[in-house]
Amino acid sequence: MPDATPQARPEPPALPVTFRPGRTRAVLVGAAVAVFAVITAVAFLMERLGPGERASFVLTALLLAGVLLLLARPKVVAEESGVTVVNLTRRRRLEWAEILRVNLRPGDPWVFLDLSDGTSLPALGIQPGIARQRALADARALRALAEARSAPGVGPLRP
Repeated sequence: MPDATPQARPEPPALPVTFRPGRTRAVLVGAAVAVFAVITAVAFLMERLGPGERASFVLTALLLAGVLLLLARPKVVAEESGVTVVNLTRRRRLEWAEILRVNLRPGDPWVFLDLSDGTSLPALGIQPGIARQRALADARALRALAEARSAPGVGPLRP
């Protein structure tokens, strides 16, 4: 006879908590520093370059490093009052009641939040790229937080 007890839900982590792809971030920040250092060094080691050309090398290095640092920006911050999703160029603040579901399906590049307004918001701060097990644990933790905060009697009432 199958067990009729409900499946145990993971215990939500203590708040505040920040989810971000740690390994991916480390690789991107390291690459940004390396790209900037190498291109700048090349600019100053090439004797034939004039000051304007050297400056263009350094500006190019800054631009490339900036793009890599922008890619390292995503995170998801969960607090008592709600969730802040920071993606590449945008930041969005959500109340717990706005989050209906936290999804990380096989093949998804990152977590998607199904919202009460009928839209879905990508949360790039939890992505299974390099650290799949960490991303799965983070997605489960965020799901447990969302379920606990949107349960009846916790937070705003739902119609």
